[in-house]
Amino acid sequence: MDLSVIVVLVIALALFFDFTNGFHDTANAMATPIATGALRPKVAVALAAALNLVGAFLSTEVAKTISGGLIREGAGGVQILPEMIFAGLIGAIVWNLVTWLFGLPSSSSHALFGGLIGAAVVGAGFGVVDYGVLLSKIVLPALVAPVVAGVVAFVATRLAYLITRMPASSEQSGVRGRFRYGQIFSSSLVALAHGTNDAQKTMGVITLLLISAGLQPAGTGPEIWIIVACALAIALGTYMGGWRIIRTLGAGLTEVKPAQGFAAETSTAATILASSHLGFALSTTQVASGSVIGSGLGRRGSSVRWRTAGRIGVGWLLTLPASAVVGAVAAFVARLGTVGIVVDLFAGLGVIVSIFVISRRNQVTSSNAISEIDAAGDVVRSPKATRRKQRAAR
Repeated sequence: MDLSVIVVLVIALALFFDFTNGFHDTANAMATPIATGALRPKVAVALAAALNLVGAFLSTEVAKTISGGLIREGAGGVQILPEMIFAGLIGAIVWNLVTWLFGLPSSSSHALFGGLIGAAVVGAGFGVVDYGVLLSKIVLPALVAPVVAGVVAFVATRLAYLITRMPASSEQSGVRGRFRYGQIFSSSLVALAHGTNDAQKTMGVITLLLISAGLQPAGTGPEIWIIVACALAIALGTYMGGWRIIRTLGAGLTEVKPAQGFAAETSTAATILASSHLGFALSTTQVASGSVIGSGLGRRGSSVRWRTAGRIGVGWLLTLPASAVVGAVAAFVARLGTVGIVVDLFAGLGVIVSIFVISRRNQVTSSNAISEIDAAGDVVRSPKATRRKQRAAR
């Protein structure tokens, strides 16, 4: 197949992955404010889309990790062909859509890394992967960041409930419900942070493609047109709303109250922004999930649904190896040449269409993603305030 054709095809596929990343990860920022009623569902996803768009322009450190760090450059340049990047993207997209179908907030980032690694190993051998970068900037952040975010969210939730419990005056009644206003800011910060991290991963893939095709010098970062295209793709995907995963994060892990949601969102945003600055290509989904669990543990009387958390954990463990296997299989087929690439393309399209058809049997939309919005202004009142209100009504 002509080089220009495969380059255009891979760019289109990369932008489609970016689109799936957007609707897969909308829940990271907007599940908790939707669950508490701080934002209406459609308003929430529109706000997240706009801020993802802005965030994509703020940094390119993560993009450089992917384009110039994960895959080694040999004496003759980057040791991975455009066909292998094409195969890796198929592995990432297939896993993204499978986990979306089951409502699992898995890592789009690790799906991408797994697909690329599997395809690269098939195309150029195990030595093509820089395992130092893989360990230090991908694997370790994946293990540490959710725990850090969860601990911060736990402490922040405890502090929020401690502060709003004192003094126990009538003016204090229902004050925790006002954290809804804070959630508008904190969830917006998460969406902005998501743009600074996740949109860059696709920028890095396209840059890696251009370097491997000899169309861009090795060691350079993404061009401005790549940044714009990836920002628009992830913003559009975010606006579509990944309602299945929003339901899992917003109501499936724990019952979320405004103070709790505010703590989870600020913890998520702080962790993602710090990681983006350091060039860590972490999973924003894992960070958000860890924050929600930490906030659930931090609110007295709440409970974490550990069975759901366990399902999410299994998804985390399987994401990188599963997408690597799919990417490797696609790479084996792609080695047949033009015929193999065509087979990969139609097989991928078949999986995408099949998943879409299956999802139509049990649709999850903005109207039923969160079936019960918490009446947080009422339920968070202290027992003393409730008794005062009852005496006043007599």
